[in-house]
Amino acid sequence: MAHTTESVGKYSELIARAALLANGWGAVSKSETEESFDISARDPLNGDWKTFQVKTIRKRDDRNGELVIYARNGRGDAYEQSDADYIIGVLGENGEIPRVWMFENRGLTEYWASEARASKRWVELSIFLDRSVFDKTEAEAV
Repeated sequence: MAHTTESVGKYSELIARAALLANGWGAVSKSETEESFDISARDPLNGDWKTFQVKTIRKRDDRNGELVIYARNGRGDAYEQSDADYIIGVLGENGEIPRVWMFENRGLTEYWASEARASKRWVELSIFLDRSVFDKTEAEAV
C-alpha cells in the first residue's frame, strides 16, 4: 500500500492536470521518464510548451492559516527555472473541493500567502470544465 504522502502527491498531480485541461491548456501530460518537472502542457494563448512542478499546499496554523508550498527537489534544493517554468499548488482539504493555484517558478524553496494575498499574487485555476474556453481556442485556430 502506498504511503499517505505519496497518495496525496499523486492526487495533487491529477487535480493539477485536470485544472490545466479545464482552463484550456493543451496536450497536458506526465513524462514517461523521470524529469525535474511533473507535468508539461501547451499554453492556450501562444502554443508554447511549459513545464510544471506540482506541490501540495499546507495550511500553517503557526502562520495564521497561511497557504504554504514547500518547493524543494529530492536533494532539498529549490527548483531552478530550468527545472520547471511554473509551480502549481493544490489545496485538498478533507471533504472539500480542491483548489489550485499556479505561479512562475522564482527558484525559492518556500512560497506562502494568505488566501486573500494568494488571489492577488497567484493565478487560481478552476477545476470546473468551461467548454467556452475550447470554443474560443478552436475559433482562433480557424
